Amino acid sequence: MSDYGMSGDELEQMYQEVILEASKHPHGRESFAPDAAVEQSADAASADTTVRATHEYCTPGESHQFNPTCGDEATVHVEVSDSEPHTIERLVWDGHGCSISQASLSVMVDLVNGKTVDEAMHLEQVFHQLMESRGAGLNDDALEDELGDAVVFQGVSKYPMRIKCALLGWEGLKDSVAKALAAKN
Repeated sequence: MSDYGMSGDELEQMYQEVILEASKHPHGRESFAPDAAVEQSADAASADTTVRATHEYCTPGESHQFNPTCGDEATVHVEVSDSEPHTIERLVWDGHGCSISQASLSVMVDLVNGKTVDEAMHLEQVFHQLMESRGAGLNDDALEDELGDAVVFQGVSKYPMRIKCALLGWEGLKDSVAKALAAKN
C-alpha cells in the first residue's frame, strides 16, 4: 500500500483518470494576455489556439514559465486580496504543453484558489517535496491529504524529465504571488 492508502495499481489508475480529465477539461484556463502580447500557435486554424503573454508583457501578479526540455509553456495570473492575511482571490492560467503540465496547472487551481497566500505557498512546498520523492510519496499522511488530487503526481516524480512538466505551473504560482505582493507595497 502507498502512503495515500491505495495500492500502487489504484494510485496509478487514479493518476491516469486525473491527468486525462484535467488535461481534457482544465480548470482555470483562460486567455488573458494583453493585445500587444498576443501570439498565435503555429496552426492558427486550430481550434486549440492559445494566447499567451511573453515575459516582457507580464503584469504584476503574472509569471510566464517555459520548460525548454519539452516546450511546455504557461502564463499564470494571480490576484490577491488587499487585506491581511492576503488571499488568492483569482488564479487563472493560459498556455500549452503535455498532459502532465496542463493537468498539474488545473489541479493547482482547484487546490489553491481561495486559500491564503501562506496556505498556497505551503501547498507549493509540499508539492515540490512530493516531486522530489522519486515515487516514494511523502512521509506524512496529513501532507498527502492536503494535496488532494495533486497526490497522484507522485507517479510523475519517478521520471526526472517529467518533474519539470508537473512543476511548471507551481513555479508560476510562486513567482506570480511574489510579484502581486510586491506590487501592493
